[in-house]
Amino acid sequence: MRVLLIEDSRRIRTTVAKALSRLGHAVDEAADGEEGEEFATVNEYDVVVLDLMLPGQHGLMLLEKWRKAGNDTPVLLLTAMDGIEDRVRGLEMGADDYLVKPFAIAELAARLEVLVRRKFGRAESVVKIGPLEVNFVAKQVMRDGESIVLTAREFALFECLAKRPGQVLSREQIEAQLYSESDSPLSNAVDAAVYALRRKLSPNGAANLIHTRRGLGYVLEP
Repeated sequence: MRVLLIEDSRRIRTTVAKALSRLGHAVDEAADGEEGEEFATVNEYDVVVLDLMLPGQHGLMLLEKWRKAGNDTPVLLLTAMDGIEDRVRGLEMGADDYLVKPFAIAELAARLEVLVRRKFGRAESVVKIGPLEVNFVAKQVMRDGESIVLTAREFALFECLAKRPGQVLSREQIEAQLYSESDSPLSNAVDAAVYALRRKLSPNGAANLIHTRRGLGYVLEP
């Protein structure tokens, strides 16, 4: 998933970004509201992690702007222990969830997964995709009872396609989901990743789930 993290504490921001990146997510980091607003204007995100106490522009002001502009990207608020009024206001203004500082990275990651599943109309965490059984929380793919070992980036690619079954995604769209603004992927990075993922998902000549649409991109069709 593509995540926008807006947090003024460098320590928290770095820790969260590194942890989510290790899970295969693409994370863009913003240290204040203005920078976060700029990121959200030029990129499309699956979810936003928004600290409320930001320098220059309060997080609720940013949330209000997005919702008034019709931006329905899921937003998880980070709040202080005593910020009950802000949490209530945030939820009333369109925030989707919140976490109180300090928080566990594992809980943050799990909550973000839930928000993204809801966004794409997928309430359950374990689904069947063709011959595969996929656990999006545990990031595990099973075929005929056997686990398929995927790297974090390979699972992120699979999830990107699985969120939009039957929809052709261009290389540029896939790249935007897999890499943050600070990454510099090679020009053939998406093609190479798709090739590696296909070999793992369809061993021994089994039918491919990921199909190439020449000149357009890739599509997952069970």
